Order: sequence, then structure tokens, then C-alpha cells
Amino acid sequence: MQNITGKTALITGGSKGIGFGIAESLLKEGMNVAITGRNKAAIEAAAAELSAFGKVLAIEADVRDFASQQAAVAKTLDAFGSIDVLVANAGVGHFANIADLTPEQWHETIDTNLTGVFYSIKASLDALTASQGYLITIASLAGTNFFEKASAYNASKFGLVGFTQAVMLDVRDRGIKVTTIMPGSVATHFNNHTPSDADAWKIQPEDIGQMTVDLLRMHPRTLPSKVEVRPARVAKK
Repeated sequence: MQNITGKTALITGGSKGIGFGIAESLLKEGMNVAITGRNKAAIEAAAAELSAFGKVLAIEADVRDFASQQAAVAKTLDAFGSIDVLVANAGVGHFANIADLTPEQWHETIDTNLTGVFYSIKASLDALTASQGYLITIASLAGTNFFEKASAYNASKFGLVGFTQAVMLDVRDRGIKVTTIMPGSVATHFNNHTPSDADAWKIQPEDIGQMTVDLLRMHPRTLPSKVEVRPARVAKK
């Protein structure tokens, strides 16, 4: 894909955090970007801010609903004519001891972080095949490292890593490249956190954005199918 100017990316969960950071980075490289989110006001506000960098489309959509993902793909194609990159980024986290974790929290985590990615990929597969495009999923180091009070989140991210790697094998004959990015601590609003100066040691959303640009520009003969990324240093105590 090397020359990405004028290409189009569809990014789920693009109103803030990693999704927003990736959107900004791609827009600065001359790409068109569609961002989705469940909250209409939030996704439109994000798009208004991002519009300073290029052409951006806000789409209200829920990754847990397959028809919603099909509609998001259709709206992106109507606006820009192609989908060259899908970034499946939308995610949630509920953290509790298994004794306290509710069925509702379990289902929201799995349905968003794992089934939601399946829906996003299924809905966009024909478009990505037509463009010989690139699929990027945003997993986590929690997809290989388990920890207490994270059974639902670990299950979703372990599943997402395996799912993405299997999809990579399924679609490479279609000319689609697939990578899963597995970040450690990132300075985002995830799990109701408010980023502050205390998060300066963490990976920043724009760092994941730059990594995405680098992946898209890599020579097509080479595929970093799974990328682990973590802060270079730990927080000072």
C-alpha cells in the first residue's frame, strides 16, 4: 500500500483514545477517514475536531450489531468509494473477581471486543478484497498475559489475538494484509480513566497512530502479523 495518500480507512471506536489517535495520524498522511461510535454526539464532536486535518466522516454505529456494521461500511463506501484499511479498535473492559463479575459485564466485554471485531470484518470483507486492503485489530498485551480480576477482558483479548491470526491466514490469498497490535499501558479514557500528566510515561494514542502509518507504508512483501508494544519505562513510584 506504501502510498497511502487518498486511501480510505474505517476506524471503529474513533471518538477518543487509540481510535482517535490513529484517525488523526492517517488524516495527516492524506487519507480519508470514517470513524464510528455508539454515542452520536461524541463521534460527531470527534469528527469536527479531526476535520482540521482532512476529510472525515462520523458514523453512529455499534459493533455489537452486524446490521449496524454493514450500514457503516455502506456509508463509508458512499462517501469515499472504497475501504482500503479497517481498524477494528472499539473495545470495553470490565474488571472484577469472577465471584463479582456479572453476566451482563461478561457479555458486553465479549460481544464488543471479540464478536464486534468479527462483525466489523465480515461487513467489510468484500470492500477490503476489492481494494487489496489492510485489516488491523487492536488487541492488548492482556491477550497473552493474564491477571487477576480480568477474566472477561483476558478472554476477549486472548480470543481476539487468536482470531486475528487465523483471519490473517484466511484472507492473505485475497491480497488482504492483517496485523494485530497489542499495546500495553496507553494514556486513554479506557475504563473511565482521565489522562493526565501522570500518564506521560505511557504509550500515547498518537504513537499507535504512527505505528499504523508505518505498517501501511511497509513493503507489501513483508507482514508484521502480530506487534507487541509497551512503554519503554515503567511509572516512577
